[in-house]
Amino acid sequence: MCNKSVYLLYFIIFGMKKTAPLFRTLRLAQGGTLSLLLFLTVACSPKPVTPNPNIVIQQAVAATLAAIPTATQAPSPTPYPSPTPFSLAGLFCEYRFCIGHPVDVSFVDVIAQQNPTAPSTYSQGLLAAFNTSLFIQVIWQIAPGTSDPKFLLDTLLDDALDIPTNNPDVFLIRGMNVVYENITTTAASTLPFGGAGAWTCGDRAFAWKVYTPQAETPRPLFDEALARFTCGE
Repeated sequence: MCNKSVYLLYFIIFGMKKTAPLFRTLRLAQGGTLSLLLFLTVACSPKPVTPNPNIVIQQAVAATLAAIPTATQAPSPTPYPSPTPFSLAGLFCEYRFCIGHPVDVSFVDVIAQQNPTAPSTYSQGLLAAFNTSLFIQVIWQIAPGTSDPKFLLDTLLDDALDIPTNNPDVFLIRGMNVVYENITTTAASTLPFGGAGAWTCGDRAFAWKVYTPQAETPRPLFDEALARFTCGE
């Protein structure tokens, strides 16, 4: 409808012959008519479409959701073993090794007692534990490449006090070379029996000795000490 009005007005102004009396009248008003023509043209131009606010909101929400990064799937939980109860009673741990002992005695660093400024170290040391019916000694020293620990067993035994049976028991336990021997001793009249053992672990050799009142006691004490022994941990 708007287009037809524009065409009609255009025809009236420019399509009529100049000889017509009406033309002179229209010619006088041509300036205003052209303005009217322009106004009608502009008025008849397509009006901009106002977007639906609901659609705009929906599009904005969709774009926002699409821009959110996808969450990385959480890794499956790693199963961990249940803790095993472990008693520290009757266990000495220091100088990067542990060794068992009877619960009614405790090891002391003999070297540290003699010289507090120079205690036992990883490389060498001396421990002792005792009560009225028991005396235990443990020594160790660095010995890289050594597979036979008997040299340290001989070092621990006192030639003036300890008499070995000369029937050593040699065996392998948890990758450690072990030698054990029963002894008798004159060190104390109340502790005439004993036993001594030695073994290697890592780059060190260890030796253990005990004096007891009964001949059958030393070997179980040695086995218990060695059963809880670890080194380098």
